[in-house]
Amino acid sequence: MSHVNVKLLTPPEQFGIVEPGIYRSDMLQPLHFPFIKQINFKTVVMLSPEIPNRVTSNLMEEGGMKLVHLGMATWKPTQPSTWRPVSEELIKEGLELILNSDTHPILIMCTSGIHETGTLVGCLRKLEGWNFSSIITEYRAYAGTKARYVNEQFIELFDLDLVTLPENLPIWLKDQQDMLAEEQAEQEAKMLKQN
Repeated sequence: MSHVNVKLLTPPEQFGIVEPGIYRSDMLQPLHFPFIKQINFKTVVMLSPEIPNRVTSNLMEEGGMKLVHLGMATWKPTQPSTWRPVSEELIKEGLELILNSDTHPILIMCTSGIHETGTLVGCLRKLEGWNFSSIITEYRAYAGTKARYVNEQFIELFDLDLVTLPENLPIWLKDQQDMLAEEQAEQEAKMLKQN
C-alpha cells in the first residue's frame, strides 16, 4: 500500500468570496498559505493598522502580491474620539481600490475579518444597491456575536458620493448598474403612463 502525500488546504476562518475577483479574510496565518497561494492574488488590502507578521509579508512578496496597507495610511492616533468605528477615508479608498479591476484578484483583510472588512463590504453592498436589511444580514453572518451596532450605523450613514469610481470597473458592477438603470427607466415609464 503506497502513501500519498496530501496537502490539506485550510482557508482562513473569515474567508469568503464577495464578488468575482474580490475576496475577504481575517489575518492570514501560515496554516492558510497553501490555500491562499491557489488563488494567485494580485493585491492584498490590509484595513487594520496592525502590520502583518514577517512570515505573512514574505508569503505576499514570494507570491508577487502587492500589499496595500490602508489601515496604516489612514490611521490617525491623534484623531478626536468619534462614534465612527472606521474612517470615511479608509472606506472611500478601500472601495476605490477594490472596484478597480486592475487590482483583481484582490483580498480584503483586517485583524478579525469582521469589523473593518465587514464595514467595507457593507458599503460596497450599499453602492451595489442592496437593501439595508440584506446588507446587515450578510454583515451579521460573518460577525456573529461580535457584530457591532456602530459598524451597521456607519454603513447606513456612509455617503457614497465620497467615492470616485475608477475607470476600470469590474464587468459584474457594470452589469448591475445597467440592470438598475433599466429597472429605474421602466418604473419611470410606468409612472408616466399612470399620469
